[in-house]
Amino acid sequence: MKVTQVALHCALACGIASAQPDYALHATPVGPAPVDPAIARALTTIKPQQIQQTIKTLVGFGTRNTLSSMDTNLPPGQGINAAADWIVAQYDAISRECGGCLEVKRDTFTADPASGARWARRVPKPTQITNVYAIQRGTDPAQARRMVLVTGHYDSINSNVRKNWADTSGAAPGANDDASGVAVSLECARALSRMKFPGTIVFVAVAGEEQGLVGSEHLAKLAKDEGWDLEAVLNNDIVGGNTTPGDTLQLKDRVRVFSEGVPQAATPEEARQIRDLGKENDSPSRELARAITETAHTYFSHPGSTKPFTAFLVDRPDRYLRGGDHSSFNHEGFAAVRFTEWREDYNHQHQNVVKPAGGSDAPVMGDLIEFVDFNYVAQVARLNAATLATLASAPGKPQKVTIVNKMTENGSTLTWEPPAGGGVAHYDVLWRETTASNWQYVKRVAATEANGEVTVSLPISKDNVIFGVRTVDAKGHRGLVVVP
Repeated sequence: MKVTQVALHCALACGIASAQPDYALHATPVGPAPVDPAIARALTTIKPQQIQQTIKTLVGFGTRNTLSSMDTNLPPGQGINAAADWIVAQYDAISRECGGCLEVKRDTFTADPASGARWARRVPKPTQITNVYAIQRGTDPAQARRMVLVTGHYDSINSNVRKNWADTSGAAPGANDDASGVAVSLECARALSRMKFPGTIVFVAVAGEEQGLVGSEHLAKLAKDEGWDLEAVLNNDIVGGNTTPGDTLQLKDRVRVFSEGVPQAATPEEARQIRDLGKENDSPSRELARAITETAHTYFSHPGSTKPFTAFLVDRPDRYLRGGDHSSFNHEGFAAVRFTEWREDYNHQHQNVVKPAGGSDAPVMGDLIEFVDFNYVAQVARLNAATLATLASAPGKPQKVTIVNKMTENGSTLTWEPPAGGGVAHYDVLWRETTASNWQYVKRVAATEANGEVTVSLPISKDNVIFGVRTVDAKGHRGLVVVP
């Protein structure tokens, strides 16, 4: 028996503990960020009663089918155009309350099936589509270019449409899918417009989702064409916390967050590098999802929290056979994720409204407001608002983050440059085992006075861990992690 085998046999037989791996020696475990009292106060202003009123009003438009924008025989106050006008009025009212802090805009365009777009069969004739959005500009000229965005889609459909896309008749209340997501966007605007942030926040309601993400596709392209420095997109779609009687498997203490792995927008060379370096689980969208989990831990899962709430991360772009507006932003190269309730009831999505006669065992069909949990939507809205506020407060992302890879060695040297706009109190260098879902260890690195490159050497083998770097401001707001 070789000496090394004898030593190993003795260690196992004698119960001798093995040495710690290099990445765990003298390491500080990652903990939650400190609570920002101003953000915490803003979250308390998000009320279920206001969310209920928003969803009730949206349901009251009868149908919000995107194609109803071209109908000329709708009763007054019905249809998607009336819904768009009402959403604009809501953002305008919020803006008046904060002294004109919001720039309220309409992104109106014509979706033409003659274009041959992938959604053409769902849009039988040229159709006007309007996205509504409100911009709360950052107060720091050096950081205001950075943007974070929250969205939901305000259009709806029923099962008539699945049989005939030109059929816009019949009630399509869309209470959960997706008046709930629009309510999240509006409540984030109400809560956060009372605050000031270095970075910019955009509050959005898009149309055309049910026809194939038509509205979000247009807005994402607009953002790309106009050069928006869009760091994060939070898409809320079906976040009503379904309340179907008898459903004992719905969980109200969490919301699912879906994120892409290998980015849609990756070039062949970038995809090759992702495979070579084992970065399939470290896309910008995946880092955004991790940041949402940390935010939930800070504001909802800390000791003494009366309403624990968390983000359940799902490492795939979306559910099976489904899609959402976040993927339009992914397609343009932006970090974007989807929030969705824990357990969906498909009788209450995309269905004609049918209420069986009394005594019948048949289920009630239709996306009705009676199946929405307003307290749950409020929790989802608070998590969105806390994430937006944290990212808009934090400094930007470190630039040109790299690992020095000039020779074989057991240590690791990381380099990066400060973000544009400054505001960095210190950097966090993070690392985790390659099989770990979340960041495990952190080393604080002081921000330097100079604007030049930062270099950090660690006695940790880069072969065994994933590294990341993020900025932190003086109040502890953490930016998004960048993986070298």
